[in-house]
Amino acid sequence: MLAVTWYGWYYFKDLEDNLTTTDVIPNSVTESPDGVARKPLDGAVDILLVGVDSRTDAQGNPLSDEVLALLNGGVADGTLNTDTMILVHVPQDGTRAVAVSFPRDSYVEIADGFGKHKLNSAMARQKNDTAQELREQGVTDEARIERESTLAGRKTLIKTIEGLTGGAVTIDRYAEVNLASFYEVTQAIGGVEVCVNKATSDSDSGADFAAGRQTIAGREALAFVRQRGGLPGGDLDRIVRQQVFIGALAKKVLSTGTLTDFERLNQLVTAVKKSVVLSERWNITEFAEQMQGLVSGNIQFRTIPVGEPVDTWGDGNVLPVDPVQVRQFIKGLAADSSSSSSASPSSSAPVTTTTPTGPDASAITVQTYNAAGVSGLAGTVLDLLARKGFQRGEARTGTYSDTTAVRYAEGERASAEAVVAALGGNARAVEDDSVPGGQVHVHVGADYSPPDSSDPASADETRTAVAPTTGLTPPITADGVVCVN
Repeated sequence: MLAVTWYGWYYFKDLEDNLTTTDVIPNSVTESPDGVARKPLDGAVDILLVGVDSRTDAQGNPLSDEVLALLNGGVADGTLNTDTMILVHVPQDGTRAVAVSFPRDSYVEIADGFGKHKLNSAMARQKNDTAQELREQGVTDEARIERESTLAGRKTLIKTIEGLTGGAVTIDRYAEVNLASFYEVTQAIGGVEVCVNKATSDSDSGADFAAGRQTIAGREALAFVRQRGGLPGGDLDRIVRQQVFIGALAKKVLSTGTLTDFERLNQLVTAVKKSVVLSERWNITEFAEQMQGLVSGNIQFRTIPVGEPVDTWGDGNVLPVDPVQVRQFIKGLAADSSSSSSASPSSSAPVTTTTPTGPDASAITVQTYNAAGVSGLAGTVLDLLARKGFQRGEARTGTYSDTTAVRYAEGERASAEAVVAALGGNARAVEDDSVPGGQVHVHVGADYSPPDSSDPASADETRTAVAPTTGLTPPITADGVVCVN
């Protein structure tokens, strides 16, 4: 134990001494553009993990044509888009973490006066404007222009994400990876295990995967997280891919086999130094100590609520985002699970799965609300209830909730019980005077699972959880293997 502890300390210190860093997080109140202290008040750590489509390494050196061909990286078009944005919230005790994905096509207000556009363009818009301003000022050093414009772009992206959460989150750590990162890191740890529901291929990303469980590394790992062509959910399915990949990566890195394999640990540290950019003043040794109680099963993945795709004149196909819902969603995830379970039992009593008495299903109109941030969930549940004889209302986007609630008007609890039974009993009946008579409103939370199916998150790691054919994905953690599209 002493030998392993010393070795780990030595390599963390070595990592800190040789990392590529970027000064994007203000170090004090005076450095903050809004005059607000950046130190998280609760001691929690909020990390913005960004994946960029840059064709350079962490030090800004262009990737060779051979490497680009190997990675199926294509030709650089001069635009630095952020195709992956994940906010990782780690409470002070370091025993759990929640990773929240922000879809690249989310239609949001970009910080610094750029207006409403796709979220993945935030960094590129500021980077391009800053580069042009520097050239107009007479700067001819292209290395300086690249360095300063990229820094400005990163800051705009951070402010955009913070603005979208309505102040619920202050980002205090930043990590950025590029095309080469997945190749380098997965090669270093010997690959990670993933699972796909059926065989799929895509020429744009280079993806070519057989159905079932498989271990991927290097080029295949990059293709797995980049593919969206040929996936029924498009970019939302790609987000699920990224979540299960990061979960598998975390599980592998946290495993004893990696942490006690000195050669593999050495390769991992080398890969990180080559391909990852971290914010300055990030004490990696201190962070590792904080994370020592984290186990893979305590890493959960979520996606912010978004609407159905719509077309815009300037940005093409986008995903509408309600900032109010995002703020409530983020606040709910950041709260301790103990506080979320402290609701008064009189306000939301559990309902048994016994067959209820009351009105016939055909006399009950059901509205469904997606309160889990899972694409298409409200419509799927509405279809299920309609097949069971309930009158079809509308499927809408709701405020995030960990649990599923069936809300009913005063005196109509029997109607709610009928709906709860149809959902397999995994819900709570809640009286709500805002619900019209004759209706039942189902707020489908993150705990929802289709009737008559076991919770895949509770399976041991030797089992494979298969996503239902409805298109829903089982709850994603870093524990076990989840099959996805």
